[in-house]
Amino acid sequence: MPLAKPWRLLLKRHHRPNLSGLATEQANRASAGLDRKTSLQIARIINREDAKVAPAVQRALPAIADAIDVIADSLRVGGRLIYVGTGTSGRIAALDAAECPPTFKTDPRMVEFIMAGGTKALARAVEADEDSAALGQREMAKRKPGKNDVVVGIAASGRTPFTVAAIEYARRRGACTVALTCNRHTPLERAADHAIVVRVGPEVISGSTRMKAGTAEKMVLNMLSTGAMSRLGYVYSNLMVNLKQKNSKLEQRAVMIVRRVARVSAYQAKSALRKAGNNLPVALVMLKSKISRDMAKQALEGTRGNVRQAISVAKRSTR
Repeated sequence: MPLAKPWRLLLKRHHRPNLSGLATEQANRASAGLDRKTSLQIARIINREDAKVAPAVQRALPAIADAIDVIADSLRVGGRLIYVGTGTSGRIAALDAAECPPTFKTDPRMVEFIMAGGTKALARAVEADEDSAALGQREMAKRKPGKNDVVVGIAASGRTPFTVAAIEYARRRGACTVALTCNRHTPLERAADHAIVVRVGPEVISGSTRMKAGTAEKMVLNMLSTGAMSRLGYVYSNLMVNLKQKNSKLEQRAVMIVRRVARVSAYQAKSALRKAGNNLPVALVMLKSKISRDMAKQALEGTRGNVRQAISVAKRSTR
């Protein structure tokens, strides 16, 4: 599908709301005179405002749960979860995407991110790119979103042209789209199939959405990725059974997980991991089902890496 011309995109967005009408841009009475407060007073004000974030996220839980379901369904059939954002929202999205492979041993292509300004914007602000709808559409087009993918657009204001255009393009290409914003009735919400609106209200520093809005976005993305991976079986009970043993801390954690799940000694756990080629899921299926490494691998392959299902399948096959 050819990219829309920039002048058409500008015409399409002439109605976008003025910042002054957004809840996240209002002056916060609770932090008035912040520059005259003591350090402890400043910390208390921020802490009291931060305490409002979790209840705001709680009110959005039904929408979050719906998004977890569509993401899990997509990943189950080989689709991708693609985050797109700018500024703080983009950096938080990049963090969540980057942490999925070491936490859940997923392919880096399973959870991706698109950031206005590219990777250089992770360390240095590139504000101008946020206003380019054409650039947002172009960057999304590079990922070739399709019907098996879920694209989550993150923007506290809900009006960022880069993110709105990226979501619109992904939706036209058949991807399921989700908006995550902290303001109601925004262009981003209207552009997406699903919307998660977390109303955190005015910031301690007016408009500084790296604060409560950023915290809310981090909490929601944690829920989306962790919830989807749990539904896929990349978590066993509440244990990180798909972790990559890249250092001594993770090696020790792997031993602890095997001990807890299989109820064996440290020596037995280490022995099982060695026999499994240091593959934690394989070791767990071997111990819980009392089968060989090859049989454990086969069971995991047959269940797309779902440890609990693999154990169940292996046990049935040995009866």
